[in-house]
Amino acid sequence: MKKLASLLLLILLSNSCTEEKKNFLAEGVWLAELATMDNAILPFNFKLIKTEAGQYQIEIYNAEEVILVDEIETINDSIIIKFPAFEGYIAGRFTENTIEGDYIKESLDRIVPFNATYGVTDRFRNSDSAKVDISGIWETNFEADTEVAYKAKGIFVQSGAKVSGTYRTETGDYRYLDGVVSGDSLKVSAFDGAHAFVFKAKVTDSTMNGAFYSGNHSKELFVAKRNEAFELRSADSLTFIKDGYDKFAFSFPNAAGEFISLEDERFKNKVVIVQIMGSWCPNCLDETKYYIEYQKKNPNTEVAFVALAFEYAKTEDKAFKSIQRMKDRLGVAYPIVLAQFGSSDKVLAQEKLPMLNHVLSYPTSIFIDKKGKVRKIHTGFNGPATGDKFMEFQKEFDGFVNQLRSE
Repeated sequence: MKKLASLLLLILLSNSCTEEKKNFLAEGVWLAELATMDNAILPFNFKLIKTEAGQYQIEIYNAEEVILVDEIETINDSIIIKFPAFEGYIAGRFTENTIEGDYIKESLDRIVPFNATYGVTDRFRNSDSAKVDISGIWETNFEADTEVAYKAKGIFVQSGAKVSGTYRTETGDYRYLDGVVSGDSLKVSAFDGAHAFVFKAKVTDSTMNGAFYSGNHSKELFVAKRNEAFELRSADSLTFIKDGYDKFAFSFPNAAGEFISLEDERFKNKVVIVQIMGSWCPNCLDETKYYIEYQKKNPNTEVAFVALAFEYAKTEDKAFKSIQRMKDRLGVAYPIVLAQFGSSDKVLAQEKLPMLNHVLSYPTSIFIDKKGKVRKIHTGFNGPATGDKFMEFQKEFDGFVNQLRSE
């Protein structure tokens, strides 16, 4: 983190040793670029707006998704952009038409070079016309023939050269991917303040061969083939209570130091949905938003929610601050307790919940009936980017919870 410390020190010295200048940023559409591995640039567009109160705001665009960023600080030519709910931020310097700096996640010791240019509307520069159409379903294998291999379902829609879609995995989706087919090459990306994804592949009418980059710390190779009938295993079949255990149980503290468990009076004779999650996790954020809306639409039901947070923040205090930031930004009404801090490792998480065969995904939701029996465990979350699958999830969720309520 030496680069981070030097950068922040430079900003502070600049602020204290120079007179305040009336620097400003151009309003309108910008192109941002993050430098990932193998010189694979991750681009995304945003619109910069100045409010009547004189505050800057940003709208980040990923296909149909629009993310509002309203925590932006500028002093002289220095800028810090904090993303809603998540820990990551951008720190750097700006002129009217440029921003140069870094995307920083302190708890993970990650720094990704960042730059942005005003007035560039194309997400991927220098793209050619498309020679192939990738619309449809793709059976995809990431890191094939390795110990960490996993399958995914690519879902894409193409119009001309423009492409949108996502990859669904058994632990969740890769959110709103946005990009192009240039010649015989696929280039799609997503940036949501927590995750920075870019996928690049060579494509034929029936195959893909490419690489998936997450920030500048991870690279996964993948191959895919067209298969309209391909489906992943059921999300309700992957996580279960191990033999020898007759119930799901936990006891973890909230921010006030009070230990919460399923034995508490608030959960008696209620359907309880236990959410395994992290404040750093965009798929968890999507699921949390859905649960919030469900509670608003069903305020008098016999359904209670409680979330178990597994945080990678390095201290307990920072972990609770991250949880509270998420609760405040989203308006979470149900309790979130801290199950683990300092790591989001799933093996360690399973040790905290030994009755589960594993913790395969953040999020995972455990459905418990009024008698305290686990009736279903749903691994991962198919968010809004998955289209029909998200609609299917909502229908199944309502139906199953209503069944439990009526028993």
